[in-house]
Amino acid sequence: MSRQLIELRRQHNYSQRYLSYLLQLAGYDMGKNVITRIETNQRYVTDLELQALSQIFHVSYDYLIDGKDREEHT
Repeated sequence: MSRQLIELRRQHNYSQRYLSYLLQLAGYDMGKNVITRIETNQRYVTDLELQALSQIFHVSYDYLIDGKDREEHT
């Protein structure tokens, strides 16, 4: 998960702080420190956080979890 999140963030030129801002605008309480801990494998991702990241980056859960099937399925 951490590798995919870092890759997506860099592709979109989002800082951790900006990603946190976007998530908070979407109604998810994920601060910069949460994102840092996820990216460094110090914290697990909840199902709601997985949903939020999937929506922000328009990718599937499978892509976030294991790097497969990048396209979002609805």
